[in-house]
Amino acid sequence: MPQGLRVSKTFLLNRGDPSLNRSDLFFSQQNMNLLCRDESCSVYQMKNETGDGTATYYEVYPGIGVMYNDFHMECCPSRKFENNTHTFAIHHCREGRVEWEVSNGAYLYLASGDIMLDSSATENNHCSFPVSHYHGITVTISVPEAVEGLGDLLSLFSIDLEQIEQQFTLKTRPFIMHGNSVPDHVISELYQAPENIRLEYLRVKVLELLVTLKTVDPTVLGVERPYFYKTQVEKVKAIMSFMTNEPDRHFTMEELSEKFDISTSALKQCFKGVYGIAIYTYMRNYRMDLAASLLTQTDEPITMIAGKVGYTNTSKFSEAFKKIKGKTPLEYRKIKI
Repeated sequence: MPQGLRVSKTFLLNRGDPSLNRSDLFFSQQNMNLLCRDESCSVYQMKNETGDGTATYYEVYPGIGVMYNDFHMECCPSRKFENNTHTFAIHHCREGRVEWEVSNGAYLYLASGDIMLDSSATENNHCSFPVSHYHGITVTISVPEAVEGLGDLLSLFSIDLEQIEQQFTLKTRPFIMHGNSVPDHVISELYQAPENIRLEYLRVKVLELLVTLKTVDPTVLGVERPYFYKTQVEKVKAIMSFMTNEPDRHFTMEELSEKFDISTSALKQCFKGVYGIAIYTYMRNYRMDLAASLLTQTDEPITMIAGKVGYTNTSKFSEAFKKIKGKTPLEYRKIKI
């Protein structure tokens, strides 16, 4: 989540105001409001002109929390925090995509199925959602508080939190691994917590996750993700906006490269890095989604809709639409009415 994902940066908060729950204080700093609370969890919401999102937060142990993140928005307010806490977090992206602004104006991307570990020692200032949605889990760990409150329990399972940080060299850069690993299996089970024993279940699974992290060889499971610099990312986003504003037109890579002053190779690599798919695949999907919307929300002739999404030949449009949506435009319109 935008700033909820950065709870690892500021999990230890000023407790001077006894009227404020510390999680309430943190989320209020992220422009998120408390929606509801019961004895085990709190639900916070953020809204702006690009959409909304919720974070469902469980404090499973002193200093250790689990957040379920559900966001349908593109961007959110950014807040820079002082790195005055010793924390790290484990993030899992189940659906969607997360853009992280890291140090020196560079960007890193978390894709569906990725697990990322990061520390308050590194500077992740801001994140957003390039495909306008994100669903995932964040486990936050305040090392001093967890050690103080759970020392005996951590020792029982031979869990050394500082050793985990060192193992993944979190004080230098975030660590990413993708699927098919023991930690991935454990994290997937966090989504299946039985409602009647959810808090107890999360406590067990968080310990299991920390134990299994010790078995990971970072040199084997680590995934090298390229960093993209701000100028590149801004140009790619401008290109996406330019193309989606004119879906009836088809642009070559060379035309886009010249217009936005970016090499074709950098354009291809950065666009896929930001949006997760190739530029032409993105536009094909966008055109078919737009056509589907027009088919169900207007009475416009299929020939006119085809023209609006860049097809002068209705037969070719029908063929392309069926390939993506599984039905011809006429069949789709009849079913959706």
